[in-house]
Amino acid sequence: MAEQDFIKAGFTVVGTENNENKLLSFLKENYPNVIRDTEINLEELKAVLGLPVDEKVNGYGLNFVGRNFARAKYAQKTEKELRLNNTLSKNIDTTENLVLKGDNLDSLKILKNHYSGKIKCIYIDPPYNTTSEEFIYPDKFDKEEAEVLGLANLSESDFARMDFSFKTKKSHNGWLAFMYPRLLLARDLLSKDGVIFISIDDNEVAQLRLLMDDIFGEENFVSEFIWEKKKKPSFLHNNVGKLSEYIICYLKNSTETFPFSVESTTKGKKYPFNNAGNSMGELVFPAGSVQFKMPDSTVEPQDMSEGNIKTRLKTQLIIEKGVNKNEFILEGEFRYSQDTLNEIIKNKEGIVVSKIPFRPNHIKKGGEIKKMKNMFSPVHYEMETNEDGTAQLVELMGDEIFTNPKPVKLINTIIKSVTYDDDSSIILDFFAGSGTTGHAVMQLNAEDGGNRKFILCQIDEPIKEDKPAYKFCIDNNLPPVISSITIERLKRAGEKIANAIEADNSKTGLFEEDKKQVPDIGFKVFDSVEAPKLKVDDKGQISFPENDTDALSRIYNMIFTVGLDEPTQVPEEVVKDCIYKIGNHFYITNSEKITSDDYSNAIKNGKVFIDGWTASLNGTLQNYKEDVKIVF
Repeated sequence: MAEQDFIKAGFTVVGTENNENKLLSFLKENYPNVIRDTEINLEELKAVLGLPVDEKVNGYGLNFVGRNFARAKYAQKTEKELRLNNTLSKNIDTTENLVLKGDNLDSLKILKNHYSGKIKCIYIDPPYNTTSEEFIYPDKFDKEEAEVLGLANLSESDFARMDFSFKTKKSHNGWLAFMYPRLLLARDLLSKDGVIFISIDDNEVAQLRLLMDDIFGEENFVSEFIWEKKKKPSFLHNNVGKLSEYIICYLKNSTETFPFSVESTTKGKKYPFNNAGNSMGELVFPAGSVQFKMPDSTVEPQDMSEGNIKTRLKTQLIIEKGVNKNEFILEGEFRYSQDTLNEIIKNKEGIVVSKIPFRPNHIKKGGEIKKMKNMFSPVHYEMETNEDGTAQLVELMGDEIFTNPKPVKLINTIIKSVTYDDDSSIILDFFAGSGTTGHAVMQLNAEDGGNRKFILCQIDEPIKEDKPAYKFCIDNNLPPVISSITIERLKRAGEKIANAIEADNSKTGLFEEDKKQVPDIGFKVFDSVEAPKLKVDDKGQISFPENDTDALSRIYNMIFTVGLDEPTQVPEEVVKDCIYKIGNHFYITNSEKITSDDYSNAIKNGKVFIDGWTASLNGTLQNYKEDVKIVF
């Protein structure tokens, strides 16, 4: 049946309860003068907000051709649904990892129902916008799509500008319009203490910073990390040897404590870089609680002129007014001389030691060794390069089948730095590519015993026949699309990790408690397919789509849509191909096949959701309209 049929019959249909735009409704009710001909009157809105009206100077910000189009795409409901792929999945009954095949714009919208505010870390390596290859924009930007999005006021010249902008190589407009809705969805998915990392090169780093400031707020910017991607420079661009790329980092909310850390101790504990909850990683010592002593031999020659004092100290901290209870050595950069520090202590002011990172050294505390290192320092972290990433993929796959894959240790360190305090976090990568992020999550879990989960999204982009990856897919009986590489890499990486752990555990003399557990190396794969649609013929006759989706896939679609239960769970089958449950939530498909008693038992024991595409408005279902919700 159709949604409207169930609504008219008095049923509650999931997804239609909150379609109303609350802000627009608020403005219409309280400030009707702001709305003119279904559009916002900006001058009236400024007046309501107490802002200067009729400004002669343009404001500061990012604008680009297709911005409104892209914003509308963010709000547009997806016309895709998911179909469980049993063949490509691994450990399907136990895994908590997901791989979604299809356009990531659709995948992110599907994930949003359950995962809004639940993703701790996002890492993406989106397509770079270069002149060497025309960027392929899968999004539609045409008149037909404009009508669907409600943008009917666009002129012929508007479309001409968009068409020209998006088809031009190295188009900032096209690239930004492509990224904008995806990054808006990424922000929705991040937890309140979540963080996003984006790899990018020179072509779009400036535009990306402005776009991220627009979406996340410039107060949530953390850093523009520089990653050394090559050991030897390439002189292919602008007569300058290129060695590095950038990793842009933003927080969801800078007011949430978010210290980055990759520290560990001999006992396996993990510590943040700060001990006082400062969001940007400062070490804070309460007023009067510490005394600094500096051996003369540790002072390095510095420019000691006024305003440029920056002395490096090897410092003994004596806690609690001179009682040496907790002695350790700290080396860092201080902006004050020893005399100034002593004056601060004398005046009982608080002391802040910043900025992280510190030099690598050891702090002895309670018999443990605490290692402090720079987060993104190739010298101390051996962050690995593109060459290393390529070598890792060749080792797994037997051939160089992917161009410039990111190395595992780079992503491993990024993830570790933001999940040290929650090793059950969810990590999302919606430009999965060769699958490095999933590999890094499994590897990190193997190293520290964590239970982090990954969600990867990858479009089924066809591989050109002249590429090594095409031959690899054909030789391994895989469809020649990028997602095949993603999934095969995850399978091989997981098996390698498991074999290494099992080999270590089999060594003689190893105590049982010292043996490592094999992490979750499985994943559920879902294909993106067209959602059912009502068809109308030339005579206006409505026909219902044939249901060729298996029952369990229909159930999973309901789970994703309703958003109450973790989609990685395996629902318990109550009535074969009809009723499944997770906890006290019952999901019903093919409802015409179940009895009144089946309905009654489900309603008696929990909340009931019914697949609208396989339901009919029969008398039995009508009897329970107050107790069930319809899902499309």
